[in-house]
Amino acid sequence: MAKQRTEVADIDRSLYDFRYGEEGFERLDAGLTPDIVREISERKNEPAWMLKHRLKSLEIYNKFPDPTWGPGIEGLDMDHIVTYVKPNTDQQATWDEVPDDIKNTFERLGIPEAERSYLAGVGAQYDSELVYHNMQGTAAQMGIVYSGIEEALQEPKWEAMIREKFMTLIPPTDHKFAALHGAVWSGGSFVYVPKGVKLDFPLQSYFRLNAKGAGQFEHTLIIVEDDADLHFIEGCSAPKYNVANLHAGAVELFVGKRAHLRYSTIENWSKNMYNLNTKRARCEEEGEIEWISGSFGSHVGYLYPMSVLVGRKSRSSFTGITFAGAGQNLDTGCKVVLGAPETSASVETKSISKGGGISTFRSSIVATPAAEGSAASVSCQSLMLDDISRSDTIPAMDIRAKNVDIGHEATIGRIGDDKIFYLMSRGISEEEARTMIVNGFANPVSKELPLEYAVEMNNLIKLEMEGAIG
Repeated sequence: MAKQRTEVADIDRSLYDFRYGEEGFERLDAGLTPDIVREISERKNEPAWMLKHRLKSLEIYNKFPDPTWGPGIEGLDMDHIVTYVKPNTDQQATWDEVPDDIKNTFERLGIPEAERSYLAGVGAQYDSELVYHNMQGTAAQMGIVYSGIEEALQEPKWEAMIREKFMTLIPPTDHKFAALHGAVWSGGSFVYVPKGVKLDFPLQSYFRLNAKGAGQFEHTLIIVEDDADLHFIEGCSAPKYNVANLHAGAVELFVGKRAHLRYSTIENWSKNMYNLNTKRARCEEEGEIEWISGSFGSHVGYLYPMSVLVGRKSRSSFTGITFAGAGQNLDTGCKVVLGAPETSASVETKSISKGGGISTFRSSIVATPAAEGSAASVSCQSLMLDDISRSDTIPAMDIRAKNVDIGHEATIGRIGDDKIFYLMSRGISEEEARTMIVNGFANPVSKELPLEYAVEMNNLIKLEMEGAIG
């Protein structure tokens, strides 16, 4: 008897697809004009230099063509994207003060529970603004600053630091959506860890885009001084709509001498989202940046966290997984610049595609003439769950130094029938067998995540597998 095959049209994303109305919310007009940029700046009571930066970024944006080398973004029309949506609350420091609909959103996503269990601080952004922010007293007593970046701009001490660093790692001239971000950015986090301070527990931010046809443009700026240590966790999700939404945030990370920063992300944007995010880190002498990345959502994704190693013996590691299902074209990867002697980098990625999903991995390793004695290794493995999906690997290496050790390996394969048969012969259903194999494939990433986020990632894989052909 032939084995019955079934196909589920869509997965159950009810945990993330719930939404609330926008009663009491303020939306600016859709589109992108100097007047809209000025209004965003005025609402935030920004210093004059920031408004100047925004208007210059808008000029740059208008001169940039759309990217043509990656997934198509013709479905994204900025004339129909609202760049600023203010929820019906100001930022609160106590959870009880947050309006019920917003509070219910984050409670359903597990944010307060995560805070109670082990996180040193939590920031929650809803649409264009932080709605809740709190940090444990112990972290504050250590001299750590964790606040909304707009809030920090109102403090002269931090304003000077932000002005010195803001969009220096990711200048508006970098690409079209960096320029867009520079013009309309809103919300995000500012973290400062003083010299020698090591925080044993993570800080966390969670971004929720609830508004239909809107964009979210948060800016995260983290400064970890010499000999300091921090783990920062970022989560993001959005409900599904039948119109395009846009995420074009920016993350700038400054890692001091002998400092260590781990930056973990679990991203589950809905499948009408264009995720055009930019993340970049700069490491000084013997500093280390660790990227942990899980990408599960969005219709189209462009995401390539970048490490710029400018100090001798600085290090970078990137561990990532991408899951592309039906209707998804996810172009992800990692970039590293070896810009000093004896620097090192490792890249390990896993990509899974099913249901016609397209997963593309791109890596860029640049060894400058200053990178004598440096080493980098890139390993990417792809798993296709059917014969209609696609997986591509596009490595790029630009080696301009002698005495360096650079390597790349890639494998692309499918779940073998022999493995499925073996597990089924032990009493495991076919669907469970497939999920077990995919979870085992993803394990090197999940084991690097804090427990709650590893569970969330495994649950997302399970949801995706329920939509696979079984």
